[in-house]
Amino acid sequence: MGDDLQATGKIADRNRLPILLVFTAIDCGFCEMLEEEFLEPMRLGGEYRDRVIMRKVILDNGSRLTDFSGQRRYATALSDDYGVFVTPTLLFVDSAGKERAGRMLGINTPELYGGYLDDCIETAMLNVRGVDKSRWPISCLETRPR
Repeated sequence: MGDDLQATGKIADRNRLPILLVFTAIDCGFCEMLEEEFLEPMRLGGEYRDRVIMRKVILDNGSRLTDFSGQRRYATALSDDYGVFVTPTLLFVDSAGKERAGRMLGINTPELYGGYLDDCIETAMLNVRGVDKSRWPISCLETRPR
């Protein structure tokens, strides 16, 4: 779990990496599937270490965190700021918490999910590094302003 997003933002800025915010809930079967089939293998494999920083935000346990501006607040307040209403939701943000790729809501096609996740990580990474938009994967271009 990432309970200090301001510190995470500093690391992301220094390394020119996007942050993957995973909004999840304890009693969410799709969240468990996401963790077991995608996120945990990504962490263990090591090939994403130089591409993205992953942080989990648990919404249904009353947890608190430090947001990107340094304020200590409830995780649900952060989810409200982003308009997150479904778990799991994946946001791809920069060091200041601004979305840099299309968000991923739920899991509707597990067999395609990994490819879409890779595309969004790539889009966010290219965006954070200021690379020409013509190189970005089309599937993850839509972002919501924060």
